[in-house]
Amino acid sequence: MKANYLLIVVAMLLSLAPAYVQAPELKKLEDKVTGQLQTGQTTLEDQTDVAVTVYNNNRALVRDRRNIKMLPGEYALRFMNVAASILPETVSLRSLNDPGALQILEQNYEFDLMSPEKLMEKYVGREVMLVNKSSDYTFYEQPATLLSVNNGPVYKVEDKIYLGHPGQVVLPEIPEELIAKPTLVWLLSNEGTDHEVEATYLTEGMNWRADYVLTLNREETALDIEGWVTLTNQSGTAYNNAQLKLIAGDVNVVQPERRREVKMAMMDMAAGAPPMMEEEAFAEYHLYTLERRTTIRENQTKQVSLLHGSNVALEKHYEFRGDMNFYSRPISALRDTNADVFLTFKNREENGLGMPLPGGVMRVYQADKSGMLQFSGEDRIHHTPKNEEVRLTLGKAFDVVGDRVQDDYKALGPNMHEAAFTISVRNRKDTAIKVDVVEPLPGDWTITEQSVQHVKKDAHTAIFTLDVPADSEVKLSYRVRVRY
Repeated sequence: MKANYLLIVVAMLLSLAPAYVQAPELKKLEDKVTGQLQTGQTTLEDQTDVAVTVYNNNRALVRDRRNIKMLPGEYALRFMNVAASILPETVSLRSLNDPGALQILEQNYEFDLMSPEKLMEKYVGREVMLVNKSSDYTFYEQPATLLSVNNGPVYKVEDKIYLGHPGQVVLPEIPEELIAKPTLVWLLSNEGTDHEVEATYLTEGMNWRADYVLTLNREETALDIEGWVTLTNQSGTAYNNAQLKLIAGDVNVVQPERRREVKMAMMDMAAGAPPMMEEEAFAEYHLYTLERRTTIRENQTKQVSLLHGSNVALEKHYEFRGDMNFYSRPISALRDTNADVFLTFKNREENGLGMPLPGGVMRVYQADKSGMLQFSGEDRIHHTPKNEEVRLTLGKAFDVVGDRVQDDYKALGPNMHEAAFTISVRNRKDTAIKVDVVEPLPGDWTITEQSVQHVKKDAHTAIFTLDVPADSEVKLSYRVRVRY
């Protein structure tokens, strides 16, 4: 009775507001008297902008801007359409047009999502409707009480207990505590009116990698390169017409005690060759910005163009590599070993590149005599700064084989050994090649005899470079003394 009387007084004051009191103050008074809290929600229809920065560690930073109409006072705002894999502790909210007028009093993240199982659980002990089909194929309804859902539903119909039900279960309404999608709920203190707000948060379930397509010329002296960003969105929401940025580098994050399960994504490969992404140094990392906006759908893998280069000079290398265990004991001959094949090129501007290359897989293609491209190998690179060398392992050379024979072995003491080797390299290709014989040497070593001059690459590596004519064989002999 008292509350009704106060409401009448408030209504009278509202009618006189222009002469005696400001309407926002009366609105606060009305809310206080009635005990009601202003509530509202915002969806993607209110969104004015969205920007996504994706990292290499299954995380992304989302900046979501929306126009929201609200009245002064305490206001409960439901912020819909956020990522299902959001990290709630990273959320922040600010007003862009009136920062001092909007404050967060309380924040909740509601993720009790609607499902058939959850709906049934919420109706245990309550009345539901069972829809049955009669013998004449008509439907009729039967009220029942849901007693349990453990290992299957149990119903009470009149005075009988039914274990399961062949028809359909109809619920009168959706429980308030269940929601269709994860939602942020803020209790706000608003001293202004309408706001354009920006919600910022980190989410898991988004990742990107770099993929490269390299096309070699027939002479194997140059290549064209196309770099693509392969972006996967498993965060639980879509980002429409988003500004996309990518961070390349190893950003340290504190690992949670339990990680969310990540679902597999569907493939949706983008076509075409849009302009290269703009790159800039950022902190200790590199930031890549897509010049145009793009839509990142939920459960989608897409590709966007990262970079391209033409006529990049390269070198092809053939290599036989030894083993540190060859020098401290007698070994058997190793015959018909295929050489390893490598490609190297400089990531320099004068070589058609010069942009920091994010880590990823480089796939190499080469045209056959008919002009048809064939796959010839792939390798993974780490983040490679500009002006550094890229080295790719392609596989084994079919037409370049070699033998290793230990000609002599002596134990000169408990920690000193001497060994002599002959390494035969056969080139069955139609062109001459260079082959590096790379010998990893342990301890303190000295090469006492050699048929080809070696290069000491570092403290434990000697390299012999052999010129092998087409369809020919070349032999290398050397003796080494090793002290451990």
